[in-house]
Amino acid sequence: MGRRAETIILPLELLRHIKPSEFGDSHEYHIWQKRQLKVLEAGLLLHPSIPLEKSNTFAARLRDVILSGDSKPVDFGKNTDVMRTLCNSVVSLSWRSPSGTPTDICHWADGYPLNVHLYITLLQSIFDVRDETLVLDEVDELLELMKKTWSTLGINRSIHNVCFTWVLFQQYVATSEMEPDLLCASHAMLVEVSRDAKKPDRDAIFVRILSSVLSSMREWSEKRLHHYQDYFSRGMVGLIENILPLALTASAICSEDAMLPVTAAGHEKSDSVLDSTGDRVDDYIRSSLKNEFTKMIKTSSFNQAMDAKQEAVEALLSLAKETEDLALREREYFSPIMKKWHPFAAGVAAVVLHNCYGAVLKRYMASSPKLSSETVSVLQRAGKLENFLVQMVVEDSTECEDGGKSLVREMAPYEVESIILKLLKQWIDEKLRKGKECLRQAKETETWNPKSKTEPYAQSAVELMRLIKETVDEFFDIPIGITEDLIQDLADGLGHLFQDYISFAASCGSKQSYIPSLPPLTRCHRASQFVKIWRNVTPCSVGVEDGHGIGSNDGHNPRPSTSRGTQRLYIRLNSLHYLLTHLHSLNKTLTLSPRVSPSRNRFTNRRQQGKTSSYFDIARGSIQAACQHVSEVAAYRLIFLDSNNVFYENLYAGDVANARIRPVLRTLKQNLTLLCAILTDCAQPLAVKEIMKAAFEAYLMVLLAGGNSRVFYRGDHKMIDEDLAGLKRAFASCGEGLIAEDVVDREAEVVEGVVALLGQATEQLIEDFSILTCETSGIGVMGAGQKLPMPTTTRRWHRSDPNTILRVLCHRNDRAANHFLKKSFRMAKRR
Repeated sequence: MGRRAETIILPLELLRHIKPSEFGDSHEYHIWQKRQLKVLEAGLLLHPSIPLEKSNTFAARLRDVILSGDSKPVDFGKNTDVMRTLCNSVVSLSWRSPSGTPTDICHWADGYPLNVHLYITLLQSIFDVRDETLVLDEVDELLELMKKTWSTLGINRSIHNVCFTWVLFQQYVATSEMEPDLLCASHAMLVEVSRDAKKPDRDAIFVRILSSVLSSMREWSEKRLHHYQDYFSRGMVGLIENILPLALTASAICSEDAMLPVTAAGHEKSDSVLDSTGDRVDDYIRSSLKNEFTKMIKTSSFNQAMDAKQEAVEALLSLAKETEDLALREREYFSPIMKKWHPFAAGVAAVVLHNCYGAVLKRYMASSPKLSSETVSVLQRAGKLENFLVQMVVEDSTECEDGGKSLVREMAPYEVESIILKLLKQWIDEKLRKGKECLRQAKETETWNPKSKTEPYAQSAVELMRLIKETVDEFFDIPIGITEDLIQDLADGLGHLFQDYISFAASCGSKQSYIPSLPPLTRCHRASQFVKIWRNVTPCSVGVEDGHGIGSNDGHNPRPSTSRGTQRLYIRLNSLHYLLTHLHSLNKTLTLSPRVSPSRNRFTNRRQQGKTSSYFDIARGSIQAACQHVSEVAAYRLIFLDSNNVFYENLYAGDVANARIRPVLRTLKQNLTLLCAILTDCAQPLAVKEIMKAAFEAYLMVLLAGGNSRVFYRGDHKMIDEDLAGLKRAFASCGEGLIAEDVVDREAEVVEGVVALLGQATEQLIEDFSILTCETSGIGVMGAGQKLPMPTTTRRWHRSDPNTILRVLCHRNDRAANHFLKKSFRMAKRR
C-alpha cells in the first residue's frame, strides 16, 4: 500500500479487503469478522491509549456496528453505509492525540493491556512448534521484525525486555520445567529489566507490566523455594541454582522500587525486613525446613499418637531419626548450593530443625511429666539429635566471625541431662513419699506381732524393705548414666526412711518406768525379824500396762513369766535386726553396681578417694542404738514387771534361808529359753546381756532397797554369795555362749562388792561409812559433837559408795547398827 506501518489500522484494512468468498462458508467468515471487530473494540473502546469521553459519537457508532455483527455477518461492501460508518468511526478514534493536535501515528492497538497481550503473542512465535522447549534459529530476525510493531503497539525497549522476560519464563513453566536454559535466559533478561527499573523516566505501562510479572514470578519461584525439600528430589537439586537467582533478582527489584509490590503472594516477611540476599536465602532455608518438618509430623500421625503414651514414644523416636536424616540430606544436597548466597546455610538448617524438634519434645514432656524408661529413651535420643545438630552448626560456622555462637544462641537447649535429673529427683521424691505413707500406715496399724513363725519380725519392716528394694531395683533399671551423686541422693532419702522407722521401733518407753522407787530408809530392831511383819507389807507396784503374773514359782517346771508386751518388744528387736541384715546387701548393691559412673565432683567421688564407708553408716548406728535401747527396756520390763512377784517382791523376803534365789533362777531360765525361741540369733546376745544387767540391778535393789520385808544378818553372807554365783551361772550357761564368762564376771563385779559388804562386821561397816562420808562431803576429820551428814542417793551402787554402805547398815539386824543409825541420823525404826 506504500504506507508506513504505524499509519495502518490492520483490522480495518482486513475487513475492507478480504471478501466472504475467500472463506469456506459464511460461518467461518462470521467468526473471522467478529474477531476483527473484537480487536477494534478492545483497542479503541475497551482499552484505548487515550481515554474516551462518554459523549464521543464515534465510539457510540462503533459500538452499534460491533453489536450488529454479533449475531450475523455485517455487509462490509465498499460502498455500504455500514462500511462508511465503520471507517469514519475507527479512523476518527485512532487518530486522536492526547493534546488534540494532529498526529502522524494512529492509536488502535497501543492501549494497555491489549498492546502487551498482542506483543507477547508475537514473542511466543519464536518457539519451535515441534519442540516448544527450543527457540527457532531465526530468533534474531524474528525479534527484529517484531521491533517494527513497537510504534503501533506502543512498545519500547523497557517494555520489550519485561515482556520477553515473561515469555521465556512462561514457556519454561508451560513446558513442564523441562528446559533450564529457558529459565536462565529469563533471568538474563530480568537482569536487563532491573537496569530499566532504575531509570528515572520509566513508562507507566512498564511499571504496571513489571509489577504483574514480578508478582507472578516471585509467587511461582518462592512457592518452590519455601518448599525446596519437597519440590526438588536428589536428581533435581541443581534446578535451585536456576530458580534462586531469578527469585533473588525479582525480590531485589521490588525492594528497591516503592511503586512495586513489596511482598510476594504467600510470603510471610516483606522485602523491607529481608534487606539482603543472605536474609532472603535464610528465609527460604527456614521456611522450607519448617514446612518439611510439619509434613513429617503429619505423615507420622504424631498428633494422634500423643494420645497413646507408647505410640507417642515410638513417634518421637522415629521423628528424631527422620529429623537427623533430613539434616543430613540438607547438608549433603542443598547446603552446598545455598552456601553460594548464604555463608552458613547448613548451620541455619540445623538451628531450624533443632527448634522444631524442641517444640515437639516440649509438648511431649508436658503430657508425660513423670520419669519412665520410655521418657528417658525419648530424652536421650533428643540429646543425641541435639549434639549432632550443634556439631553441624559448629562445623558450618568455622569461617564465621563468632564461630557460630550467634547461631547456637538461637538453639533453645533441650537440657536433657537437667530434665532427666529433675525427673529422677521427682521419681525419688515420689518413692520416698510412698515410703513415708507406708510408715504412716505402720504407725497406725503395727501391733508388733511376728509375720509368721519362720519370719519373727513385724510386717511393717518387711513392707518397708520390700518397697526400698523395689525402689533400688527400679532405679538401676532406668536407662540413664547413674553417677555417685545420684546414688548419694537416693541413699540419703532411704536413710531418712530408715531413721523414721528406727525411731518408730525404738519408741517403747524407757527402763526408768519399770524400776521401783526406793523405799524410805529405816533401821532394823528386834521385832522386825518376825515373818508375820513382812507378810502384811503391801508389795511394791510399778503400775505398768498388763498383768505380769504369767509365770509361777510353784513346782519344779514353772512357766515363763514373759508378758505379751515384752514379747512384742522382742519383735521390735527382730525387726530392727531384719533391717540391719538388709542394709549390708543394699549398700553392696549401691556401691558395686557396674552402672555407677564416678562423680564429676572430685569432693564426692567415693571410688577415686577409696572410701570404704557405707551409704548407711548413720542408719546402721541408729539401728544399733535402737537395739540397745529396746533390749534395755525389754530386759527391765522382764525383770521388774514380768518377774516382779518372784524376784523383787519375794527374794529374801522375811529371811534369807527361806526365800533363796532358786525360784528366780527357774523362772529366769524359762524366760531366757522363750527369748531364744523368739529372738533371731543376732539379736540374742545383746538382749540376754541387758537382762543380765537388769537382773543384777534387781538383785542389788533386793539387797539395798528391799524395804521392810528384808532383814539381813552377817551370817546370811554365805547363802547370798552362793545365790549370786547361781545367778551368774544362769547367764554364763545361757544358750551356746551368748555371754562370755568374763563378761558375766565383769558385769557382776559391783554386785559382788556389795555382797562382800554383807559379810563385813558392823563395826567395820560403820568405820568405813564414816571415813567415806567425810571424804565425799569434804569434812575431813570429825570434830567433837559433830554429826555425819546424810549421804546422797545416787543409785550408782558400789562398795565404796557411802549411801550403799548406809543401806547395808539399814538392813543389818543387830544392836550396833541400830544404835549407830539412831544416834547419827535419828532414823526411824521399822514398823
